[in-house]
Amino acid sequence: MNNLDYGIIGNCRSAALVSKNGSIDWCCLPQFDSPTVFGKLLDKNIGGSFGFKVNESYNITQRYLENTVILITTFTNGKDSFEVRDFMPRYHKENGNYHSPPEFIRSIKYISGAPKFNVVYDPKLEYALGETTSYIKDDFIVSLTTNEAFDSLFLYTDLNKEAVLNGDEITITQDHFFLVGYNEKLFVPNLKKALIEYERTKVYWLNWMERTPSFKRYNNYISRSAMTLKLLSYEKSGAILAAATTSLPETIGEVRNWDYRFCWIRDASMVVKVILQLGHKNIAKRYLNFIIDLISDKDEKLQIMYGINGEKKLTEEILDHLSGYENSSPVRIGNAAYKQKQNDIYGILMDVIHQSLINFKHDIENGEELWGITKGIVWVVNKHWQEPDKGIWEFRSEDQHFTFSKVLCWTAVDKAIKVAEMLGKKSKLSRWKQLEKNIREDIMQNAWSESAQAFTQAYGSDDLDASVLLMESYGFIDAKHPKFVSTVKAIERELSNDGLLFRYKNKDDFGMPSSSFTICTFWFINSLYKIGEEQKAKEQFEKLLSYSNHLGLFSEDLDFKTKRLLGNFPQAYSHLALIETAINLSKITEEEKIKDTLS
Repeated sequence: MNNLDYGIIGNCRSAALVSKNGSIDWCCLPQFDSPTVFGKLLDKNIGGSFGFKVNESYNITQRYLENTVILITTFTNGKDSFEVRDFMPRYHKENGNYHSPPEFIRSIKYISGAPKFNVVYDPKLEYALGETTSYIKDDFIVSLTTNEAFDSLFLYTDLNKEAVLNGDEITITQDHFFLVGYNEKLFVPNLKKALIEYERTKVYWLNWMERTPSFKRYNNYISRSAMTLKLLSYEKSGAILAAATTSLPETIGEVRNWDYRFCWIRDASMVVKVILQLGHKNIAKRYLNFIIDLISDKDEKLQIMYGINGEKKLTEEILDHLSGYENSSPVRIGNAAYKQKQNDIYGILMDVIHQSLINFKHDIENGEELWGITKGIVWVVNKHWQEPDKGIWEFRSEDQHFTFSKVLCWTAVDKAIKVAEMLGKKSKLSRWKQLEKNIREDIMQNAWSESAQAFTQAYGSDDLDASVLLMESYGFIDAKHPKFVSTVKAIERELSNDGLLFRYKNKDDFGMPSSSFTICTFWFINSLYKIGEEQKAKEQFEKLLSYSNHLGLFSEDLDFKTKRLLGNFPQAYSHLALIETAINLSKITEEEKIKDTLS
């Protein structure tokens, strides 16, 4: 069975995916949302890749260097061994800025014997739209494309350039390096410099992880998830990506293929809330600055998503020359969902502003701007909360009164009231408290279905939806409230399939969903824990963790039957929910230990 057996490397500017056999099959340069330079992930024949061919005697294993995002692929046949250490340089410079160039380094560590391999160096620039031609120069191999727009890529190595480009067999008896970069280097790289970049990058990540709390249980999964969320944050603007890829299908052979290399206000705000729990305040500060820059004019034109540099127009196009992942077309770039109206984003953003003010209470930067945004959010919610929208799952058909959207409108006002109280701003409190009460009463009256014995997907519907499990997380309802407990039980009966959850089962614009949305299963496990079914939650969580890939990474979806990873990868949603759930469940294990010592 094919799976998303990839590791991610990156430097908060761009990222690359490395297969478990050491082939770079996805890389966009100079930044996350640029056209691919290697895109085999979306077309095995013409996408382009950079890997190593070894004979069948070699065993290949892969791991991350502990507490870093340096990926190590080991090739050995017992006698002959070498490692490929993949990373994108990232570290502090003396001037306080970050060194994070648009390039990656493949450091070849010689271990023993006389290992032999053939290099497969096959860049295909600009999504492989035109022809890419590579030329050997004195200091580098340059690859050029002249399809409409000119683009180039540079490879530096201390191996024989002709042998590399021709794919000839190479025998090594010492260390070597490759550097692939978007720009021609002013100083020619060498092995010594590559090893210094390796050490500096290693130290950067070790320091970052040292500031991350450790947990007695599930710590490796929490750490890997935290580093993955960090990798999906774009240093330059503060934006946070939903995933590093485009068009990986939710179901093989179907058309639910979307470009996720953008910043959804919802996803990013949820990431920031979790990252704040782990004590990483800089990501939160940069993200809040990103938001302030987007809505500096105090109007209500907050989109659900933006480009990573704040672009407001994300026109969707289809690249029909690419066959798609496992022939699942179409391959899309851009995302038409940017035009949608989703009322939940205000509550999710307000929740993060509230969390940030709690965390930064002695160090509030932009407090006045955040108060301005808070007032603007309540104004928008007051004006629009009674209107239907597209909902969290971005239905492309008619608008509805989605329960999740209404709950998040309530959350926006609830958190705004708390922010006003924190900042000593009392003039609006009575009006805001009345608005909060009106929304709460409306939800309790219209979102509950007597026949389903649950809060349902939308007003007047009996369809269930995993997103309503978040009613408790946002403080709308107590976990032990009979209606919440009943909702969790109903969702388990209707939406759970062998421990994995459907988002919903009713037909949408593309038919009935046929894969499990991973974040929903984490939400469900969290809800089991909250209603008191702790042991069951723990068992289901550990089962779900076993479905991650060989490096502990998750995509957006899981196939119900085969449990293979599907959808864009790695997915911020999945990893933020993993962290939340793991932190909750690690509390159980502490309680169990206390009980054991007392008994």
